[in-house]
Amino acid sequence: MSTDAHTGESVHPTKARKPWHRTKVIVVIVVAVAAVVALISSLTPWPSAMVIRAVFTKGGDETAAEMDKHVPDTALDVQQGIAYGDAGTDTTMDVFRPADADGPLPTVVWIHGGAWISGEKENVDPYLRILAAEGYTTVGVNYTIGPEGVYPLAVRQLDQALAYIDEHAAELGIDPDQIVLAGDSAGSQLASQMAALITNPDYAEIVGIDPSLKAGQLAATILNCGVYDLAALAELDGIAGWGLKTAMWAYSGTKTWAEDSTGSTMSTLDWVTADFPATYISGGNGDGLTWLQSIPMAKRLESLGVEVTTLFWPMDHEPALPHEYQFHLDLPDARTALDETIAFLGKHTTR
Repeated sequence: MSTDAHTGESVHPTKARKPWHRTKVIVVIVVAVAAVVALISSLTPWPSAMVIRAVFTKGGDETAAEMDKHVPDTALDVQQGIAYGDAGTDTTMDVFRPADADGPLPTVVWIHGGAWISGEKENVDPYLRILAAEGYTTVGVNYTIGPEGVYPLAVRQLDQALAYIDEHAAELGIDPDQIVLAGDSAGSQLASQMAALITNPDYAEIVGIDPSLKAGQLAATILNCGVYDLAALAELDGIAGWGLKTAMWAYSGTKTWAEDSTGSTMSTLDWVTADFPATYISGGNGDGLTWLQSIPMAKRLESLGVEVTTLFWPMDHEPALPHEYQFHLDLPDARTALDETIAFLGKHTTR
């Protein structure tokens, strides 16, 4: 028996040790659970990818809601959930065009972002309605994200979508000879990849895709906040580096994506040619990908003689504009980007 120093009461030794024993048990359990989680995460990207997806989904929903109030009252013809493939909702598209339009219109095909492992066409629905109100047919395309599907599945699906658009152009109100490929974030990488496949036969042969569109059908590309150099992406560290590397593991199906054909063929910086279509490219000064990806891509295209329209902001611009700032239309700078995008479309299409 021992004596409590404060009360003077006798305390049985076994009882005195119980709180310490419970603490040790809890610590052991926590350590064991952490070890199991770490082991699982080292073997599969699924747990981490699902966490990232949850965060991105919440942000995507909030951004779409922010854009909604900026959609004009222009009457639109809307066709949603059009199946272009046989993978359920993964291979569907939405089409918007002015209700009073007579005949085919230049068409913006938008590929949504989400780090290749999240997102859906509904995230860009309001933005496509805004562009459609300016006198365009706009198309939002879904594709299978990782880790449910691995590269290059999404690329093949997007080619199927373009084939469907070309084949059904008349009924959709699309001018098949004035297609603008557009995207945000991972969707921008995919848009640049589709444009490179269409305009670079050597690249298409290496990837193993016979593009469904001809180079002459592309009027332009719009690339917002994208990734075009996977080697540079692989050098990132910190939380951003972890997130992007996890996303690439989930999307590619392999941890070695940076060293194998995935990283090489996704790096469109290395595959663009002088035949790449006129390009609008933008990124916010508060987005690290702007300095690491968008500006180098713009310089590469300019060096090839491609007509490039850029919208970048000084490094000390306030407020610092985040990743995909273009969709935050409550910001004056985002509305400037929208105006610049509409002006670019007007310059490179004919209605």
